[in-house]
Amino acid sequence: MNLRLLAGFGLAACYLAGYAHKPATLSLDDCLAIALSDNPTVKVADMEVERMDYSRKDVIGSLLPTVDFSGSYSRTLEKQVMYMNMDGFGDFGGAPGSGEEAAKAASRAASRASSGGDGGIKVGLDNSYSMGFSASLPIIAPQLWKSISLSDAQIARSLEASRQSRQALVNQVKSAYYTLLLALDSRDVIQESYDMAALTYETYSKQYAAGAASDYDVLRTSVAMKNIEPQLMQADIAIKQARLQLLLLMGIDSTIDFDVADRLSNYEETMYADALAMSDPDYSGNADLRLLDLDKKVLEKNLSVQKLAFAPTLALAANYNWTSMNNGTPFRNMRWTPYSSVGLSLSVPIFQGGKRWNAVKQTRLQVEELQLQRENLERSVAMQVNLAVDNIKINVKQIASCSESVRQADRAHTIMEKSFDIGAASYLNLRDSELALTQARLAYFQAIYNYLVAGSELELLLGNAPLEKYATPQTVNQQ
Repeated sequence: MNLRLLAGFGLAACYLAGYAHKPATLSLDDCLAIALSDNPTVKVADMEVERMDYSRKDVIGSLLPTVDFSGSYSRTLEKQVMYMNMDGFGDFGGAPGSGEEAAKAASRAASRASSGGDGGIKVGLDNSYSMGFSASLPIIAPQLWKSISLSDAQIARSLEASRQSRQALVNQVKSAYYTLLLALDSRDVIQESYDMAALTYETYSKQYAAGAASDYDVLRTSVAMKNIEPQLMQADIAIKQARLQLLLLMGIDSTIDFDVADRLSNYEETMYADALAMSDPDYSGNADLRLLDLDKKVLEKNLSVQKLAFAPTLALAANYNWTSMNNGTPFRNMRWTPYSSVGLSLSVPIFQGGKRWNAVKQTRLQVEELQLQRENLERSVAMQVNLAVDNIKINVKQIASCSESVRQADRAHTIMEKSFDIGAASYLNLRDSELALTQARLAYFQAIYNYLVAGSELELLLGNAPLEKYATPQTVNQQ
């Protein structure tokens, strides 16, 4: 487990224990730091990198000496019988019919009887034992040597996949954070609209009690107030859903309560400068393009490995063994005899039905396919980046327009309030100005949200999210 994960676990525990009663105030950087440490998707990507590293070590281990120990025991249930023709040996060592020849004949008869008859001789012993060491070392192994560079390419590909998962997570967390800000700001706007409607209703209720307003005026203002209540409930639901989504992405308990340190209007100061800096964005960091390049590199390394399957291999082999055999009870009266050997093993591939050559051709075609895919993807990414930049610039203009609409709607509502107070305007005129102001504010926050989300999407396309900035969890500010 790396230090980044440990830091993430520590921060998450801090939130679980330290802020159980008092909500923490989280900035966007805080949320990103927690997510990049505790999100399961990121952990899986890191594990894949670690797995590829172990795979490389396994390849290196194949080039090192191997030593094995083995042992065996066998019990002979039925000994092998060998048959020999002994009749011709009767003429040696004595005259026909002599006593010596008769003795030899009797001995042969006794041997046949003990061996099963008919001249058979049982050979072998009851028990056989063996144990020993064997060692081998590749001396010439071109395919194994080349496999190390293939493993390096696979590790680089895994690292890029891990970076891609982090880039995608940053985009998801930003989108969820901005969604929560939009829900909070929208709720504030709706709450203000509700408060204005409630104040008007209270004013008419007092006037009705004094006989200065009609029952219709009270009912009309009450309906206007009640019509806003469902919007408040929907806004509360949107806030809850956005909180849960953000907590899910951060990989912490969904019951944790927290506040956010920002509002959408805080981003307006920097967005104009950010938009001007997007004239000629560099998309060379696009994760999909980088992954295709690394996939191609892996295939090229694999092609080199496949070509070396035609090369001979040479290995050094050595062994040292002990053997023993006896009759009767096993594992008793054993006498061990050592045996050792050393030698070279040469393997020269000659023909395998075209299997290796066909594998080489397949890999070559895959390399060409990836090259074509890369060219097509590059054109697609370039188009998406240009569209994203144009969209961001349009969003900036929309924000400026919505900001001016809010200013004018607020001024109009102020004028209408003064006119209503002196009786120069009707309630409908006042209500229309309130609705116009509410809609202008909601449109303003929606425009900022659209800009921020579009900027995050562009950042994902370019693959330039500052991951190092979020490597260490940020300081948490408490309310």
